[in-house]
Amino acid sequence: MANHVLLNNTTHKDLKVITDRSEKYGDNVMLTTTFPLEFRNVQSAYPIFFQKNNQTGAFNAIALFGFKEKENLYLNENGWNASYIPLTIERHPFLIGFQQFQEEGIAKKQMVIHIDMDNPRVNETEGTALFMPYGGNTNYLEHIASVLEAIHYGYEHSEGFINMLLEFDLLESFSLDIQLNDGSNNQLQGFYTINEDRLGSLNGDVLAKLHSQGYLQAIYMVIASHSNIRHLVDEKNKRVLMDK
Repeated sequence: MANHVLLNNTTHKDLKVITDRSEKYGDNVMLTTTFPLEFRNVQSAYPIFFQKNNQTGAFNAIALFGFKEKENLYLNENGWNASYIPLTIERHPFLIGFQQFQEEGIAKKQMVIHIDMDNPRVNETEGTALFMPYGGNTNYLEHIASVLEAIHYGYEHSEGFINMLLEFDLLESFSLDIQLNDGSNNQLQGFYTINEDRLGSLNGDVLAKLHSQGYLQAIYMVIASHSNIRHLVDEKNKRVLMDK
């Protein structure tokens, strides 16, 4: 159960955060949310797909780490084995919040940092300090602030991207059947990807519109990222062999 509180340098002056990557810290996840502003980094290591929220019908982009719940094929005994860790993973145990304030009689809001006090990374004895002895932020906390800000603006930008994919019917559901070396089968279902036939049929005006928003590049990054499925299959085969 999460216990999110507003971070401050008085109550939490001695807090530290363990930044190691391990199953015991909750890194054994199958996927995480990502967004177009991060695709350049994400597509170098992970397959990017789309997921639909069954309650709201909203779509979001995800980076895939495994083929089943609580399976992260990039995680091993040495940590996270990839050149880049998605921002929505890196931000834990922090999250962004908003605080209302008055300025010259005008109501405004500012971004603030919350922390999950029940997260196993959070303690007062081990890890990276959040505050300097005199109360200022450490470089680590400043970095986390920039990560949270990037996520916030990434989600805002992503909304327009998803809307345009839907406007031009560029998302399609798919299933992926994977047979491992031992003969066992894995099936990936419930995700969406770019409809490449539909993309190829778009006229010049639509392509120009996508390009002007930076969305066309993001689309091609999603398509290119699918080559990383091969890495997941290879890693899965290794682990199945080791478990025998």
